Amino acid sequence: MTDLFSQQAFSPATATLLGNPSRKKGAYPTALKSTLSHAGYIRAAGVITSWPGYAPTPLVALVKLAERLDVASIHYKDESSRFGLGSFKALGGAYAVFRLLASELRRRHGDIDETALATGRLVEAAKDITVCCATDGNHGRSVAWGARMFGARAVIFVHATVSERRVDAIRRYGAEVVRTQGNYDDSVREADRAAAENGWFVVSDTSYPGYTDVPRDVMQGYSVMVAEALGASEASPTHVFLQCGVGGLAAAVIAHLWEAYGADMPIVTVVEPAKAACLYESVRFGKPTAVTGDLDTIMAGMACGEPSVIAWPILRDGASAFMTIPDEAALATMRLLASGVAGATIVGGESGVAGLAGLIVAAGEPDWRRSLGLDRTSRVLLIGSEGDTDPDLYARVVGRTGHAVRAGALR
Repeated sequence: MTDLFSQQAFSPATATLLGNPSRKKGAYPTALKSTLSHAGYIRAAGVITSWPGYAPTPLVALVKLAERLDVASIHYKDESSRFGLGSFKALGGAYAVFRLLASELRRRHGDIDETALATGRLVEAAKDITVCCATDGNHGRSVAWGARMFGARAVIFVHATVSERRVDAIRRYGAEVVRTQGNYDDSVREADRAAAENGWFVVSDTSYPGYTDVPRDVMQGYSVMVAEALGASEASPTHVFLQCGVGGLAAAVIAHLWEAYGADMPIVTVVEPAKAACLYESVRFGKPTAVTGDLDTIMAGMACGEPSVIAWPILRDGASAFMTIPDEAALATMRLLASGVAGATIVGGESGVAGLAGLIVAAGEPDWRRSLGLDRTSRVLLIGSEGDTDPDLYARVVGRTGHAVRAGALR
């Protein structure tokens, strides 16, 4: 294996690490259970595991990389095959569509059969309902897929820099796609405006004042993935490195781990692009803080400037540290996984590998290892949250298509 720490992409000089002074220890706070809870996970799992094509995604051991980073183990939860949508977002957006439709149909018609809705047998009743959202690609694909499965109409808003391949992937599920000016946060506001004007229902993966119920369902759907990972593990993780956009994925993972392990929960490090680090800045200033500008990071799924208001308290109280990494670290990690030298050959997208990139950077800096308690007994869990959801970009970065990488792994 080429020496990772000699690569400029993984140099700590291009990254930052900030310990979280607000981290709370002990049992999962009761106050946070109104946002995410084990009871909510049980409800979500009951629905999601009933969908056609459900199967747990693999938890892959990166044995060679663990040896190189001098830790006991690294396990990578590979979400690239989730329901054929290519990312973990399939769990959240579609589940939130289900919950929203169940509520609206109940309001219109009284008691409904949720099992019939979940299995696509109430499409006639749902066809007059329109759901919408803003997306960088993966969440919109999940909302469009869920809307088609349950019979609703979907309108998806994408901002100026979302690639046409991502747009085409959304349209394949029957959604109308509207391209907006500005960045992701601008598209969120445009989706909200259009929904209010047309009587549509917003299914957003970010929350803001006055809008929290649906994003809570999105986040609760993600907990199914965490439970699968823990169920497949021989030993509980001691460390988790999580990529973060608005905070929904990271908060969902932290909440599930915290409620499961209490005071013994793993050390969680949140990893963001240096060009879109709204959570890092929020911790630095001690309150939700937006970052502005074009948020021009290659890690498109994390090009977010404003933290989710319901994710923030969980991250503020539960995360141990916050990191920023340059785009080059994510790109180098994509190539590393595709090469197989980590111990497995994996197709990881630019946003999906950010947690692993953060681990590699932190492991190469002795002071950071000490501050995170990262040593040769550490068992690290990573969420590989997407595959090649932008196939053209993936091929340009890696030098091979995702299909070719997967085919090579099967030889």
